[in-house]
Amino acid sequence: MSNLQLRIISGLVLAAVALTLTWIGGVPFRLLAVAISAAIFYEWVRMAGSRNRRPGIVGLLPEACMALLLIALCIGVAALPFLVLTLVAVILVASVSLIRGWGAWDAAGIAYAILPGFALAFLRGSEQAGLLAILFLFAIVWATDTLAYFVGRALGGPKLAPAISPGKTWSGAIGGTIAGVVAGLAVSVLAGLDHYVLLGVAGFVLSVGSQIGDLFESWVKRRHGAKDSSQLIPGHGGVMDRVDGLVVAALVLYVLGSVVATSINSPAQGLFGV
Repeated sequence: MSNLQLRIISGLVLAAVALTLTWIGGVPFRLLAVAISAAIFYEWVRMAGSRNRRPGIVGLLPEACMALLLIALCIGVAALPFLVLTLVAVILVASVSLIRGWGAWDAAGIAYAILPGFALAFLRGSEQAGLLAILFLFAIVWATDTLAYFVGRALGGPKLAPAISPGKTWSGAIGGTIAGVVAGLAVSVLAGLDHYVLLGVAGFVLSVGSQIGDLFESWVKRRHGAKDSSQLIPGHGGVMDRVDGLVVAALVLYVLGSVVATSINSPAQGLFGV
């Protein structure tokens, strides 16, 4: 079996699992969010975590804080207390890292890993509106990623960020953004929503955020001399390699949904699951 075939099969299996759990919602989807955060943190520490930590209780502080946050996410701690707990954990790990000379990577890894899991879990919830929010998110991220790749290969042109990811082009970025907006609006039409200006703007912001997430993960890998974040997914590399765009887009959608819920009365509140 070629690497391309393996990549396609793995991608289809992952998409089927993600969509099935999205449809079910509730605890199963929350556990998916927990698993994503756990895998991201594992890969982050493996690739970019501090090499100066010594064995012992204090040296396991980042893992202990992350485990506590994963448990809190798993049992459904409310959003505000969870965010406060996350902030305390990040500050604690950052402070100990500064004192002991570990660097900033462990504290950054906690935030990078737990916040997208939090955003996904709280966006989906157990209501129908949450289902629409996640499908809207997936459609934009997947369309952006897919079309950015194919348009970039077909048209080429100036590089987007050659020092970070030499293969990405401006043509691919623009093509991916257009595809993301179209995909988001398509989900909106199928769902019977009609606040298209707001949803189109949201789609644009999420698509750009997805590409920023992709570039950030590429920068982290380049910074640490890694080709892939791990080999957990056959043909794809690691979980971070597959959800790099989703990491940022999910958090952006949660923030947008919170803003919409407090500023306007529109069908988009239902889409954003808030």
